Amino acid sequence: MKELTVGIDIGGTNTKFGVVDREGKVYHQANIVTTDYEEFNDFFDAMADALREGINFLPADSRIVGIGIGAANGNYYKGTIERATNLKWKGVLPLAKMFSDEFGIPCILTNDANAAAVGEMIYGHAKGMKDFVVITLGTGLGSGFVCGGLLLNGHHGIAGELGHTSVNPAGRYCNCGKRGCLETYVSATGIKRTVYKLLADHLEPSELRGISFEDLNTKMISEAANRGDIVAKEAFEYTGRILGMKLADTVVHTDPQAIFLFGGLALAGDLIFKPTLYHMEQNLMPLFRGKVKILPSAMQNQAAPILGASSLVWDYLEKTKEAIA
Repeated sequence: MKELTVGIDIGGTNTKFGVVDREGKVYHQANIVTTDYEEFNDFFDAMADALREGINFLPADSRIVGIGIGAANGNYYKGTIERATNLKWKGVLPLAKMFSDEFGIPCILTNDANAAAVGEMIYGHAKGMKDFVVITLGTGLGSGFVCGGLLLNGHHGIAGELGHTSVNPAGRYCNCGKRGCLETYVSATGIKRTVYKLLADHLEPSELRGISFEDLNTKMISEAANRGDIVAKEAFEYTGRILGMKLADTVVHTDPQAIFLFGGLALAGDLIFKPTLYHMEQNLMPLFRGKVKILPSAMQNQAAPILGASSLVWDYLEKTKEAIA
């Protein structure tokens, strides 16, 4: 009997899900629009229906052994989404229990960056690594920490909120209610805010002038930078400097073998990697210099969030077997 898992990635706009085997082969993949559902129970019912429909396409000699969910503000211990700023449903949402009750199988839930970290360990470049960090650079900035081969969940189940460490206490306003959080500077949204500030400060021509904030995206900024646009190039330098400085702090805290960058902003390649590495090294305690790599994630594809979420189940099942043994 072929064992398969379900991976669900809940985003502020879309929720992606798929059925995956232990080697990372995706047997079925689909999505629903998160914002279509005003009520959380309606969203859950739609997800359950879509999942049942997807199961109909699976091979007859297969079975689903668990469901993994990655979501903002996911609490690993409680299986809940707690006051997520990018979702319209407020409060504490007991999603893992709801899926377990509905399908009669284990459901593991954590924040999306933690799911990416486990996915990197099982499917990606972190195979065989015991100590590493994954930084997700999407609409916001998430982080997952693996120490001694174990995902760091923390006492309350919500460890890994590097995006909400402070860059400037009097800086940019953040959706979490604070000011100056790292993700307001280093993320897809953060670099857009930087571009608009630089456009106001610079007098030089830029192909980014005249593009609305809603239409601007990281691909436009990286393409402009590669063509030599001064504002776009400076935006990446500024973003990399801030990220590098904060990663220098992270290295001192966790002593990782490598730090992986994942997500849309990481696709800019050397535009973000070079300044980040340079400024991390410049700000590191000398004892750590030259010892920590900054690498691209191996999971930069459309199925990556699904693989990351599904990997939570394989990780859970392996640890359960070890505990029984």
